[in-house]
Amino acid sequence: MFRAIRNLFSGRNRKALSNSSAETTTMKILHIDSSILGNHSVSRQLSAETVAQQKAAHPDATVTYRDLAASPIPYLTGEHMAAFQGAPVTDAALADDLETGNGYIDDLLAADIIVIGVPMYNLSVPAQLKSWIDRVVVAGRTFQYGAAGPEGLLPKGKKAFIISTRGGIYTGNSPAAALDYQEKYLGTVLAFIGLTNVTWIRAEGLALGQDAKDAAIVQAQGEIAGLPV
Repeated sequence: MFRAIRNLFSGRNRKALSNSSAETTTMKILHIDSSILGNHSVSRQLSAETVAQQKAAHPDATVTYRDLAASPIPYLTGEHMAAFQGAPVTDAALADDLETGNGYIDDLLAADIIVIGVPMYNLSVPAQLKSWIDRVVVAGRTFQYGAAGPEGLLPKGKKAFIISTRGGIYTGNSPAAALDYQEKYLGTVLAFIGLTNVTWIRAEGLALGQDAKDAAIVQAQGEIAGLPV
């Protein structure tokens, strides 16, 4: 299966890398939001402030924005998997969807800075973000299996800023710490594809009253103001 996926995408991967080396060194920021709460979302507010902070330091930077709630990514199906394994694609809608999925990988390969707003939903990440992950974790493009096991293929030097928001407290000595499958999962899957320079900006206790919410947001904003550029 993975050989078929590698054959499907390897030429595109070489093209993306070739194009990136030929282009100018303009900073590229990939901004991803996954909250379903729209203007009421704290993760959206803080991710936007993070992008603004980075953009202020790099005025010429270009920003690619993906709103995974407003434009949800379809789940993978058996038809997708058949195409990955080399089956001919005769359905135009499926072909378009596969090409759109390739674009998400191109976004990731091109970006110097990745900013992801990710609220905790039921102890994990939103389904919308999981669908994006399923489109960008692709053998032969973002990871491969080597003699020592899986190897991430993202180019070195990328930075990620993850805006993590939760209603409760899941850090430190919290009795709920073991229930955190949001940051553990996302951090693991990003490292799997080679994105290891990750900074977490966390706003916790958002459901514990207005005072706790306000304090968490102010603390996160202070961390954003001090982020490396």
